[in-house]
Amino acid sequence: MVKPSYLKMVTDSDAADLISNDLRELGNAAKKLATHAVQLGASGFPAAFLQWLASFAAIYLLILDRTNWKTNILTSLLIPYIFFSLPGVIFFFLRGEFGKWVAAIAVVLRLFFPRRFPDWLELPGALILLIVVAPGLFASTMRNDAIGEAICLIISCYLLQEHIRASGGFRNSFTKANGISNTIGIILLFVFPVWALVVRVL
Repeated sequence: MVKPSYLKMVTDSDAADLISNDLRELGNAAKKLATHAVQLGASGFPAAFLQWLASFAAIYLLILDRTNWKTNILTSLLIPYIFFSLPGVIFFFLRGEFGKWVAAIAVVLRLFFPRRFPDWLELPGALILLIVVAPGLFASTMRNDAIGEAICLIISCYLLQEHIRASGGFRNSFTKANGISNTIGIILLFVFPVWALVVRVL
């Protein structure tokens, strides 16, 4: 005699458990996908694009400071920011023979023809000199490390709070005629160090 087979009825609690397990697995898969996408993107186009963007934002602010952004903000901090965030192609080009020639000419002009050396060339000349003479610890190790990225982030935070203070408040920094472009430039300084540090954490 064949025993009758019984089907197990799925209760509401069993169905809820199955759905919650499926959702948990789906969440874990989504987290892994996001982590892998960020890690792959960090070494590819997004990281390079953000590095170029932040470097050009710093150079833009440096030019703006030499022309019409006359405040008490310590804009010389843009020099170490550019040093740590400059893309490797430009950095090592300036660190080579071309940069040595430019640095030598800048030093000779500054020493022997100080009246003919314009004030607006002081900071760019200091940047070239820093790139050329920086020891390998700074030029190779710290530039590609979390230390350099943290320095860039600290400089960005300092410049933003000083700019807001100099503008007379957060609202004025976005509403004044010359405040908007300066604020946007300073905010763009954040993109590279924040992205790089987030990727390192993940």
